[in-house]
Amino acid sequence: MYSEKRNFQKYQVPLLIFSLLLLGPIQQSIAQQNRATEVEIRQNKFFINGQATYQGREWNGYTIEGLLLNSRMVQGVFDDLNPETRDQWKYPDTGTWDADRNTDEFVAEMENWLAHGMLSFTINLQGGSPYGYSESQPWHNSAFTDQGALRPEFMGRLERILDRADQLGMVPILGLFYFGQDERLEDEAAVIRAVTNSINWLHDKGYRNVLIEINNEANINYDHDILQPERVHELIELAQSIEQNGARYYVSTSYAGGVVPKPNVVSKSDFILLHGNGVHNPKGIVRMVEETMTVEGYNNKPILFNEDDHFDFDAEWNNFIAAVSVYASWGYFDYRMKDEPFEEGYQSVPVDWGINSERKKGFFNLMKEITGK
Repeated sequence: MYSEKRNFQKYQVPLLIFSLLLLGPIQQSIAQQNRATEVEIRQNKFFINGQATYQGREWNGYTIEGLLLNSRMVQGVFDDLNPETRDQWKYPDTGTWDADRNTDEFVAEMENWLAHGMLSFTINLQGGSPYGYSESQPWHNSAFTDQGALRPEFMGRLERILDRADQLGMVPILGLFYFGQDERLEDEAAVIRAVTNSINWLHDKGYRNVLIEINNEANINYDHDILQPERVHELIELAQSIEQNGARYYVSTSYAGGVVPKPNVVSKSDFILLHGNGVHNPKGIVRMVEETMTVEGYNNKPILFNEDDHFDFDAEWNNFIAAVSVYASWGYFDYRMKDEPFEEGYQSVPVDWGINSERKKGFFNLMKEITGK
């Protein structure tokens, strides 16, 4: 009996290690099999589960099929790890901040957004300014540790959002870095680890409906050289190079409002991200798209605005319509201005994720009309 027990113990640990190694790929395979939504890019069109988005749709003579209309909802996993600033985000009804409540209310509204024709939204692992625009950012909102590891609590909230998007047939744009928070990573090696860890996490969860934005507005105030315009294409290539079962993610990055990306970004990106902030005349939106098409390396890729803080949704000609007129997807950026009520602003924390302000209704009603939803 003793020798038999000894022999069992001898093989027990190797057997356990083998079982764990085998279990990982099995769990990944099950996750991938259970996923409902896959995004694909064919030339300048987006496809979901093999079908062009808004299939067959035209509006006012403009082709809508293949576009990916969206909104900037970057604070869906927001939390503030700085105790000195955390109280700034307390809810008016409770007097406290609650990161899980924020994500739960985000998830609860997603089906309503989709019903108005919104197929995509930008969510960011380092959020965005909770005030819309900020000169300094003392708050600490980052899904990454200083070494580039993933914080489980942030990723858990992200998983709830991405799972719901997969169920609904939506295509999130996952942003990784935001200026004012990127310096919380210790060095360039940590930035590279953060990209690698994020992409591997997505693969391990089996998501096939996610687009990647390396950083928000690469030409603004990033501390790390590799996140700045001259080198950010290196991270685009890194994210693209990480494959699992022959699949990889579509990757891009964005520049500030009104700025056309440089050739290194245009040539390496799978789709082109533009921002309309600061573009007060809708003709400027048309000009940006036309100029982007002339940049070296552009070859009929989708062009997508995922941030624009101009509204005028009741006007016959606005930035949204101007983008659609030149076959570019458009994304709404809404923040709560000083003294505005809680209902305003999708970027201002705490966020009311409902469609219950006149500005929000203006966007969603126009999108519903354009998409025929």
